[in-house]
Amino acid sequence: MSFVDFQGVTKSFGKTLAVEELNLSIEQGEFFSLLGPSGCGKSTTLRMLAGFIAPSTGRIHVHGRDITDLPPEARDIGIVFQNYAIFPHMTVFDNIAFGLVERGMDRTAIKRKVDAALEQVGLGGYGERYERELSGGQKQRVALARVLVIEPEILLLDEPLSALDKKMREEMKFWIKNIQKSVGITTIYVTHDQSEALTMSDRIAVMNAGRVLQIGSPVEIYEQPNSRFIAEFIGESNLLAGRMGEGRIEIGRSAVPIGEAGGASPGDEVALLLRPEQIRLEPLSQDEAPKLSGRVADEVYQGSIRRYLVEVEGQRITVEVPNRPDLAQLPKGAEVSLYWHPESSVVLR
Repeated sequence: MSFVDFQGVTKSFGKTLAVEELNLSIEQGEFFSLLGPSGCGKSTTLRMLAGFIAPSTGRIHVHGRDITDLPPEARDIGIVFQNYAIFPHMTVFDNIAFGLVERGMDRTAIKRKVDAALEQVGLGGYGERYERELSGGQKQRVALARVLVIEPEILLLDEPLSALDKKMREEMKFWIKNIQKSVGITTIYVTHDQSEALTMSDRIAVMNAGRVLQIGSPVEIYEQPNSRFIAEFIGESNLLAGRMGEGRIEIGRSAVPIGEAGGASPGDEVALLLRPEQIRLEPLSQDEAPKLSGRVADEVYQGSIRRYLVEVEGQRITVEVPNRPDLAQLPKGAEVSLYWHPESSVVLR
């Protein structure tokens, strides 16, 4: 048995099915993300593990112990929400010490543990400040320190970065990941942000409509999605419609070589997944046979990259090209060749 096990867990709210037949195993020390759109059941799953709501059916085990019917305070689980829930009338020190005081720990031990927690989250010397004196990122660190100081078995993070601006989110992603690895705590992270999940996770479960659609490493989820939904939800995707042939896909008048057929049979209607950054775009040339040929419909400058919208066999795809002096800009209307490694494409039915 894994460290955390959901066994046939279902949750309904009246006639609404929030989570359906969830079977999920999470290893000790793992950073595991539940990723999906709003309303997919990921926060409901987290709250069932925390004990805030009870499953309609199924059981939840932690370290071999059935915790399904235990109250939250008996589960040894810490949770950080997106709104931080920092007490504004308390200092940072008292906020972090709150859980230890509730447990009846003596003052000397509390001070030692809180001071260590402040140093751990990079807030040494901030103990006497109040919430109003902290930035958003600092508030998030206080909320995390308040949980870590009680040394729970499991850390739950429910959309913890959603209230931060983009720059701070980028900084906090790496900071949280580093803290988790240094502490070694089993962490379950809920997010709708694919970038957060891909950056921080050891494994990801992609959810939609109450069900887990795929579980895998960030590389597996991004490079080998098992459905069109995941291909379109994770990263930016080009899905070229075609018909399966023998070792090739017929896209319009072109036959495109592929790696694996993805379970498709000759004659099946399929989509070829190509990520924008995996395509090499060149002016039309007779020197090298392209995978496809097309015409530049539009171009957008985005600093480090240029994004081209290319018309290919009656369809449009996006191509990302590094913005480098040695790569010529392609004008609108230019005839172009598209190249990619067959193994980087994915066939989806």
